[in-house]
Formats: sequence, C-alpha cells, structure tokens
Amino acid sequence: MQPLPDVSGPSAHFRFQASDERDTRRLGAALADVLPPGTTVGLIGTLGAGKTRLVQAIAAACGIPPEQVLSPTFVLCQPYQGNRTLYHLDAYRLNDDDEFLELGPEEYFESEALTLIEWSDRVAACLPPDRVEIRIEVVGEQARDFELTAWGSDYHGLSRQLAAAIREQGGGVE
Repeated sequence: MQPLPDVSGPSAHFRFQASDERDTRRLGAALADVLPPGTTVGLIGTLGAGKTRLVQAIAAACGIPPEQVLSPTFVLCQPYQGNRTLYHLDAYRLNDDDEFLELGPEEYFESEALTLIEWSDRVAACLPPDRVEIRIEVVGEQARDFELTAWGSDYHGLSRQLAAAIREQGGGVE
C-alpha cells in the first residue's frame, strides 16, 4: 500500500509580476523549462485574466505555434504536440465534477504531458493532490500578478528553479 501524499501544505510558492505580455511569455517559457513531466497545472482567474495567454506562452516554449492554441471552452480538451505534449482543458462550461470526470482526466493526469486546466477551481475536488495552481490577477491593462502554489514532493525547489529560469531570460522576479 502506498502512503497518501502529504497535502498539509504547499511545497512551493512563487509570485511573478508581469508588466506586459512579453513578461507573460517569459514566465511561460520558464514554466515549460522547469515543470517536470506529468505536471497538472490549474489556472484560476477572471475572464480575460490571461489564462489562455499563459498556455500560449508555455506552448510556444514547447515548439507549438501559439496561434494554434485557443481557449478550449467549447471543445473542453485540446491536445498539442511539440517537444512536449500539452493537454489544454477548460472547465468553464462544465456543470459539475461528474461532467469533468466524463472527460477521462485521469488519462491526462497519469501521462508524461503537461495538463493545463483553465477554471480549475470549478473542479478542484477532481484534481490530483500533487499539482501546481496558478492564480492570475489583472492589475493593469496588460499587467498581471501570477501566484503559483505547488503541492507534492516533485515540486520542492520549484520556486528557486523558476526564479533562475526567468533570470536566464533577462528578467527579474519579485
């Protein structure tokens, strides 16, 4: 029998302030670089906060043309293949957890792909205990505040790795 994961608290916490979309692209590139295979990322924010923009930035860093990445609101799940596989899901139009579970998310969660879920707070009970959550707050016309919280042993050191990856791209971190 495997021990239950420790979900008593996050293993990593990171904040990043983006003054424009270029900064969002830098964050996306850093995430694509440091997130381990099989990571599930929950994206939370209001309409227009930049959830899909961040997914586009991650996709671009994985060799996927960002213009191919659209919000999967009506499709519910869109797979993308680059130098990493991405599954892009959207829970906005789902009525309940059962409807989300009908999509078969366990298959995505158990893969080596990055699974990115917009509006993940609507299906929080269905998400794996080891995951990354990114809250996006609009603080200006193009400015965004990204708050990343990670749970699970795979994410110890993630804050340090993200900060280093962003610095390598010529940007500072909070």
